[in-house]
Amino acid sequence: MADKSNRPPKHMGVAPSEGERIAKLLARAGVASRRAVERMIGDGRVALNGEVLETPATIVPNLRGVTVDGKPVGKAERTRLFAFHKPTGLITAEHDPAGRPTIYTALRNALPNDAGRVMPVGRLDLNTEGLLLLTNDGELKRQMELPASGVPRTYRARAFGEVTQDQLEELIEGVTIDGMHYGRIDANMERRTGRNQWIELTITEGKNREVRRVLEHLGLKVNRLMRTAYGPFVLADLPRGQAVEIRKGDIDRFRSGLKSSPSGGGGSRTAADGGGARGAGHAPSGARSARTTSPKGGGSKT
Repeated sequence: MADKSNRPPKHMGVAPSEGERIAKLLARAGVASRRAVERMIGDGRVALNGEVLETPATIVPNLRGVTVDGKPVGKAERTRLFAFHKPTGLITAEHDPAGRPTIYTALRNALPNDAGRVMPVGRLDLNTEGLLLLTNDGELKRQMELPASGVPRTYRARAFGEVTQDQLEELIEGVTIDGMHYGRIDANMERRTGRNQWIELTITEGKNREVRRVLEHLGLKVNRLMRTAYGPFVLADLPRGQAVEIRKGDIDRFRSGLKSSPSGGGGSRTAADGGGARGAGHAPSGARSARTTSPKGGGSKT
């Protein structure tokens, strides 16, 4: 059987220069991430003018006549990005089979009424708190999550046990734990409180529970973990459970500086995502932080 992925797009209504791939437009419209949209098309859930699409490479000028699960798709809204201070005890998911509360329970009161459907950028696990970004733009979500984009994520961990700065500095070369390699980690001791250490880490890959596993490998027991920055966007003193919208100009500046990544690359589903070199920081609109030059130290000292 011929490989459908190598066939030319079936619905090439316009020249490529006059339109965009439908998967990209649907992601931008907030239907889902581009990867998820590609799966939806593969499952036969997306149609154009009543005909089920076979390839996400279909070129269209807009979303007129496009349906998902039989429902028309509205035009793409302007890109919006929100910073949310996620408390512990919430699942970063739309639904939880175990019936535990999700971030959307808290977001009902935290987001403005006109926010529409938003998707989390990366994840924070049940017991991790701090900065969680949310957007209505599936393409932006994908760009920010891809390790190839080089977006740093900074965390502050309180951990019980003994560790030296020299041990932390060795993480800059990466570390392999039980056959899993973790890339470059910029880790620094902040302060000690009894046998608890406060450590700041900026990670460069997006592997599940990366921060906790690396610190446990060093003999530490993490008893509090907070994300303080994602790229240039910092938690600052945003109150727990509250959200603020990030200014369009800050989004545009950040997006223009993102590293390009190959089309179709997959983001990782993680609870502690990766990144690269530090970027210039922007406090979210409404946050009262004076720190706008680096994500380092963006969180309150707790």
